Amino acid sequence: MIVSDEDGQTLVKTARLIVTRYIKDGKKIELSNDIKSKFSFKSGVFVTLDKKENLRGCIGFPTPDRMLHQSLVDASIASSTEDPRFPPVELQELDDITFEVTILTPPIEIKVNDTLEYPKMIRIGRDGLIVKWELGSGLLLPQVPVEYGWNETEFLNHTCEKAGAPSSHWKQKSVKISKFEGIIFKETKPNGPVKRLEL
Repeated sequence: MIVSDEDGQTLVKTARLIVTRYIKDGKKIELSNDIKSKFSFKSGVFVTLDKKENLRGCIGFPTPDRMLHQSLVDASIASSTEDPRFPPVELQELDDITFEVTILTPPIEIKVNDTLEYPKMIRIGRDGLIVKWELGSGLLLPQVPVEYGWNETEFLNHTCEKAGAPSSHWKQKSVKISKFEGIIFKETKPNGPVKRLEL
């Protein structure tokens, strides 16, 4: 999957436009044909909003089930209005919020003979994780362990917690763990230039 820096700028600027329009008018924007055709491949995507270095919303779609342009609209709106951890974003906040868009490669299940091998199969700064267990699933993006300074075991523990499981639950044979990579683009400041993040 090739996503150029120019594509990244378009995605982030479009995410901001989608959110601004939705908060202002309560309407989903109709994307231009140019954007639709450029992003008419299937891909997982997450939209992350940060306010003064603190998370303000993050929602997305981990699997490539729909066209990227469709998922971008829904993830942008959801991250700003439906993240259960935060109240909906208000219009006057948008000038304090930086937008980040992560394009996901399709998740691949990590196969091991012994669950204690999992940490060796993960690379911090490259991989994101999905943990699936009997009662649910959880996902953490590749940038999260880098931001918090976690090692591979801590990353597994926290992804289990995100899934609502005990932190060491990844050691159970019944748990499925998948990894994916992310192509990350982020505003350097609210409404500022967009950069590709190298973790």
